[in-house]
Amino acid sequence: MPLTPKDASRRTREICARAPIVPVLVIHDVAHARPLAEALVAGGLPALEVTLRTPVALEAIRIMAEVPGGIVGAGTLVTPADVRAAREAGALFGVSPGSTPGLLDACEAEGLPTLPGAATATEAMMLLERGYDMLKFFPAEASGGAPALKGIGAPLPQITFCPTGGVSTRNASSYLSLANVLCAGGSWVAPVDLMNAGDWSGIEALAREAGKLAG
Repeated sequence: MPLTPKDASRRTREICARAPIVPVLVIHDVAHARPLAEALVAGGLPALEVTLRTPVALEAIRIMAEVPGGIVGAGTLVTPADVRAAREAGALFGVSPGSTPGLLDACEAEGLPTLPGAATATEAMMLLERGYDMLKFFPAEASGGAPALKGIGAPLPQITFCPTGGVSTRNASSYLSLANVLCAGGSWVAPVDLMNAGDWSGIEALAREAGKLAG
């Protein structure tokens, strides 16, 4: 069923509110998909962003969508074809590094709640004008970090963000302390070395620690 921008933002806001950190996942081995999702959900991080950067990403989304308690989304949406493929794979939300009218049209037509990216006040205002008030701030650190996002929030308090890009345990709290930040996206909760080692308990422990982060 098609979605309006207002409904899309409402749904992504509900997903983002589940935990302070949304894991940003780059999966190279499809065998990792289910145990990775199970570990992150068990650790208290139910919203999972699988980036469409690897050949197995869509299959990973299909597998992870079956994990109880998980809310699996597709990241790095760039084209309408990405949106359709993500939806067909079972993604429940989408995340994009930026936005174009065509990409947003596709997300709305496919009924895929989407977190569109913005790095400047102008981009944020253009999305707000369309009806989106829950956005991704990307690339967060390269765009000025928490001080820049705080500055954007002063004249645009009606917009809420999920900063992603360079967010880590070192600086996550500085973002989460901002009034216009609901959650942050981070990849450190699923490091490649732990995935390759099959250390799912280690990833669950990282997820639990991330879930305790606060501003």
